Amino acid sequence: MTLFDENVTVVPAPRRRVGRGTRVGLAALAVALVALLVMTFLPTAYVIQQPGPVFNTLGTVRNADGQDVPLISVADAQTYPPEGALDLLTVQVVGNPERRPSWFELAQAWFDPTRAVLPLERVFPPGQTTEQRNDENAQLMVDSQQEAKAAALTELGYDVTSRIRIHGLTDGSAAAGLLEEDDIIDAVDGAPVRSADDVRDAVAASEGKPVGFTIERDGRTQDVSVTPREATDAQGAQQWLVGVYLMADYDFPVDVTIQLDNVGGPSAGMMFALGIIDVLTPGELTGDHTIAGTGTIDAAGDVGPIGGIRQKLYGAKDAGAEYFLAPASNCDEVVGHIPDGLQVFSVATLQDSLTALEEIRDGGDLAALPTCGS
Repeated sequence: MTLFDENVTVVPAPRRRVGRGTRVGLAALAVALVALLVMTFLPTAYVIQQPGPVFNTLGTVRNADGQDVPLISVADAQTYPPEGALDLLTVQVVGNPERRPSWFELAQAWFDPTRAVLPLERVFPPGQTTEQRNDENAQLMVDSQQEAKAAALTELGYDVTSRIRIHGLTDGSAAAGLLEEDDIIDAVDGAPVRSADDVRDAVAASEGKPVGFTIERDGRTQDVSVTPREATDAQGAQQWLVGVYLMADYDFPVDVTIQLDNVGGPSAGMMFALGIIDVLTPGELTGDHTIAGTGTIDAAGDVGPIGGIRQKLYGAKDAGAEYFLAPASNCDEVVGHIPDGLQVFSVATLQDSLTALEEIRDGGDLAALPTCGS
């Protein structure tokens, strides 16, 4: 207990005056803190890429009805139960034109090696909405599945034929009123069309001059001339376009179904093809290993570049992959960004991928396989 003497007057110590410089400094600090707080929640002109879900092409997925179904199933052909895992990787984009990340979110992503900060226009070309991008990615996924089936079945010796069909027209298409959805393109400027690249290459070579299309519509053949328009792509490059979406209509001798909902883009093509081959051939491609990979593929079996490969490397490592098949054309992005414990091999074709899988499965000389940087 403390006793106080009622006859003692306590005189407070004199308050020290705050100098003018100190007051200015405190005011400046307060303004800076308020500005920082405001900036933390202001939208930006960037988006964030981060690892997305991983799917085993040899396993099952949940369909729209909530049932587990094989990711790859085959009818009317002998199949063989696969072992191990051939994982396809996805990238999740945080942000879109309607909802952009804050500066605080960007700061967090900047110091996270598994994530990347990109300008908005790198992912969403100017004027493109989130819905339009989703529709485009959904179409690219359909195309990649068709190309993967064609590449896999061709590799297995099946006879696969195709025709190029117009799936739709872009907004403001140069072909509006001339070409229509479901038109079959037989030739461009007199040259037979065997792939969508044949059409794109011919349009690019026109340098803006009219391009002649020989098409089939409602069972009748006709010639149409379309003048391309110059446009800027997401990388800022100028290109000539007629404004149509193309799809290869394949005549497959085997009924292959790929079940994967709510995933878009073309980058799973190579892993789809490998999964189809594993299901249709005896033995195992993986040797019971977990192998991940990414890359577009065309019917000829050529593997192409994809986006977000650094995020996919980390996604593969987190999913337990031991080995990773990367497109040779992405190698410059791979070097220096490989997570510990993950071995990466460079592939340019479907045959390269099969060779790598064979060496892994058989315990072969992995040092002899091409890697990014060798």
